[in-house]
Amino acid sequence: MLDKIAENEKKRVALSSIAAAIFITGFKLVVGLQTNSLGILSEAAHSGLDFIAAVMTYTAVVISGRPADEKHHYGHGKIENVSAFFQTLLLVVTCAWIIWEAVDRLITRPSHVEASVWGFLVIGISIVVDISRSRALNRVAKKYDSQALEADALHFSSDVWSSSVVIIGLLFVSLNFIWVDAVAAIGVAFLVLFVSYRLGRRTIDALMDRVPDGIHEDIVALVKDVDGVERVKSVRVRTSGGKLFVDATVEIPRVVPFQKVHVIMDRIERSIYGRYQNADVIVHAEPCECEDETVTDKIRMIVVGKGLRAPHNLEVHHSGGKYYIDFDLEHSKGKSFVEAHDLTSEIEDAIRRKVPDIGKITIHMEEIQLDQSGVLRKTKGLDNLREEVRRLIIADRRVLRCSTIDVMRVGEKFNLSLTCHFDREKTLDEIHRIICELEVNLHSEFKEIRRVMIHAEPESPP
Repeated sequence: MLDKIAENEKKRVALSSIAAAIFITGFKLVVGLQTNSLGILSEAAHSGLDFIAAVMTYTAVVISGRPADEKHHYGHGKIENVSAFFQTLLLVVTCAWIIWEAVDRLITRPSHVEASVWGFLVIGISIVVDISRSRALNRVAKKYDSQALEADALHFSSDVWSSSVVIIGLLFVSLNFIWVDAVAAIGVAFLVLFVSYRLGRRTIDALMDRVPDGIHEDIVALVKDVDGVERVKSVRVRTSGGKLFVDATVEIPRVVPFQKVHVIMDRIERSIYGRYQNADVIVHAEPCECEDETVTDKIRMIVVGKGLRAPHNLEVHHSGGKYYIDFDLEHSKGKSFVEAHDLTSEIEDAIRRKVPDIGKITIHMEEIQLDQSGVLRKTKGLDNLREEVRRLIIADRRVLRCSTIDVMRVGEKFNLSLTCHFDREKTLDEIHRIICELEVNLHSEFKEIRRVMIHAEPESPP
């Protein structure tokens, strides 16, 4: 809906410029022929060029408003730059003719020029119309970042300066300095050439996908400020009509979960959209190793990088300036002992390269056991196991009570999850030692237990 409103507003201002160019061109041509003023005739030619440019601008605005298709993935906005390029060529050709004719009058064939009231009137009206049109075009061009409308505004604003030069020429003609008219025409031509140079340079820059000054640095700063971005690897920017296309590649810590990575990418897009509403943003994220990664993070990433599941029961201890690492490593079902051992050795070597000052690495290899069922509570055998576990736990007088015991079958063995209550006056170290002892006792007593997790709760006062 907003795109349609913008397109209609751009069309309206472009059509009004065509009407203004027709009126001014006709008026200047009639008065120029009547007074034989090369300055006014050059202005008529310049305004005629404005008419052609206005038609080209309208055509470009209509085409650039078309949506992207299978042949034009970035839309049709470049037609505005092509239109501006041809307008520049027309300006240069017209200026060359004006300079040639003016020099010829000065050197070989002086002509009679009449400085009539009509000459001053047409130039005065032209200045008023040109100021009005250039302001209207500039307003819409800046609002929708339209280079075609900006080029058209440049045409009309250059007419204001060139018309002022012609008026000065006519004033000198009225004082019988006829040659000043030709000099004024040359002045008009050079003013227009200057404008043509600026317009041509901007047009070629746009066609060559040159990034407008300051935009690349600004977008890089916006991306860097997004929380979660470790580094900005690259940012590429190109313009097409009033659209800004941004391709950003960022590095995000590899330990960040994928779901959070997606959230960070959304934040980057919103940050750019907040500054550039006309932007089309694509963000690509790459994982990177950060300096503040923990030893545990490094180990997990090494294991996952080898195509295995993240290690479990991972413990890292630091003693005497050395790291002592223990963890369980699950290999795919059916893998031979030699294959599993070789892969485990590769992982151990990688850990030693990444983590300095390794004391010892102990890796327990096991085969992946697929979860064949959920939590089972009603099976007779499981009920017996649960009761026997409860009796063993309660037999330890340090445990005040055991409120829950959940059993989950994992392959042919079981995982236990217990909630045990302890004296709230005990220290954390005491509770930790008790839990470790209970886990060892459970593993020793029940060979069918695969894993035990005990959650400690302080007993509420009576």
